[in-house]
Amino acid sequence: MLRRLTIENYALIDSLSMELDPRLNIITGETGAGKSILLGALGLLLGGKHDAAATKDATRNCTVEGVFDLAATGLEPFFAENDLDYAAETTLTRIITPAGKSRAFVNDVPVSLARLRELGERLIDIHSQHQTPILSSEEFRTAALDTVAGNGATLAAYGAQYARVTELRRRLAALREAAETGRRDEEWLRFQSEELAAAGLRAGEQEQLEQELALLQNADRIGETLTGLRNALDADETGILAQLRRAENALAHERSHYPAAEGYARRLHAVVEELKDINASVAEESERIEADPARLAKQAARLDTLLALQQKHRAANEAELLALRDRYAAQLASIARSDEEIAAAEHDLADAERTARYLADRLHEARAKAAPAFAERICATLAKLGMAETQFRVDLAPTPLGRTGHDGVQFLFTANPRTTLRPVERIASGGELSRVMLALKALLATHMQLPTIVFDEIDTGVSGRIADAMGEIIAALAGTMQVVDITHLPQVASKGTAHFVVSKHDGRTQIDRLTDAERTTEIAKMLSGSTVTEAALAQARILLQGNGAE
Repeated sequence: MLRRLTIENYALIDSLSMELDPRLNIITGETGAGKSILLGALGLLLGGKHDAAATKDATRNCTVEGVFDLAATGLEPFFAENDLDYAAETTLTRIITPAGKSRAFVNDVPVSLARLRELGERLIDIHSQHQTPILSSEEFRTAALDTVAGNGATLAAYGAQYARVTELRRRLAALREAAETGRRDEEWLRFQSEELAAAGLRAGEQEQLEQELALLQNADRIGETLTGLRNALDADETGILAQLRRAENALAHERSHYPAAEGYARRLHAVVEELKDINASVAEESERIEADPARLAKQAARLDTLLALQQKHRAANEAELLALRDRYAAQLASIARSDEEIAAAEHDLADAERTARYLADRLHEARAKAAPAFAERICATLAKLGMAETQFRVDLAPTPLGRTGHDGVQFLFTANPRTTLRPVERIASGGELSRVMLALKALLATHMQLPTIVFDEIDTGVSGRIADAMGEIIAALAGTMQVVDITHLPQVASKGTAHFVVSKHDGRTQIDRLTDAERTTEIAKMLSGSTVTEAALAQARILLQGNGAE
């Protein structure tokens, strides 16, 4: 439950802190005093969207902090799953910086807004006077029935299975579309694939061809150059090698009287050996390189073939042609096995849908079983609220498999037994909708086991005896959970165990917890207006004494 709420620099609130009672907390105040601002700040704390304009002083942080008692909430697994340190007294903090940046913390540990929101949903349920349109939401109606039916585990299993069904349907549609496209393109793909396969492509072939063609095209000139080099090196008398050998021999004869001659001879010998090696290599090359018009024509034709294929397929080189060849082959193979893949996907989908339908049937059975008691509880609560002739029924209609099964859930209603039941959101008046929502919330709260529920003027449109009955229902809820109720009805306000008044002074909103004497005066104001009469004070005392508050 929420033990303390602290708000800094939010809307009309400069600084505010309130200690809440674990039972029924009543909040009253003049219209415009800022009661809705409290809800806005609480929504911000629980992960709601922030409005930069809601910051009072644009130069300071806006901070909302809530201290919660989690001792009986069973939230330890949530903390463990999200790598958070659990504490029986846990603090949630939301900060909006002057730059509009949002930061969230759980026990001073930074968390994402989604994580804060997920935790907040487990701590507080806020019902505002503007929430009655959710009765138009089939998702809400289904969730309400599932809560009472205890469908949590089955619904989770169905949700996972339905997600699988959705994914398999998407995959099957993609396979069918790909197969249809493939069959349209199969002839073209086959022609392209066969052409590239017949070309006998090899990686690096183009570079090799270009090098060989350059050699063949210049074979005569290269041969002449190599012959000239051989003659220069190895002519009988005038060749470089013959001359160097004679010089080497001459130096060898001078070693005895010219020591340096040995070094020169040794170095010269190394040069001679290198030139001999060059001469031998040139001789081999001269024999290998020769003009070969037939070979030249063949290799030129092969290069032309590669270049033509590259141009046709808009490829930069043979590597891209090879990749294209492989892709075409893969597409053809995929087309060939598409029927098998589609058949396998259809089989998997049929299995998944069968399991989903089984789980949806279990959900339906539980809903159908819970529906009469659900309606009976709503009618009983509405009877206490002055709607004894109300008829309320939960109607289940078959639908295709969806996110919550194959049931369409309608809440049928009539306040007049002589009229036909119709969807509650279409036929109920504003006051009737408020009472229906209170009955629903009272029923759901006993099953959801939320620590705290907040009502924002849920008593709109009621008065007198009905207001007192509404207060009794809200007070009964406070026997099992913490309730915060913003109200304008003295009959409801008198039921509280703690009473706060929101007021505005010099443009600033503040909240004060009332003493017993102050509470009597405040309820008297609610009864008689700004002028408090003795009769109003006496009536206020009667209301408070009737609820054990004095």
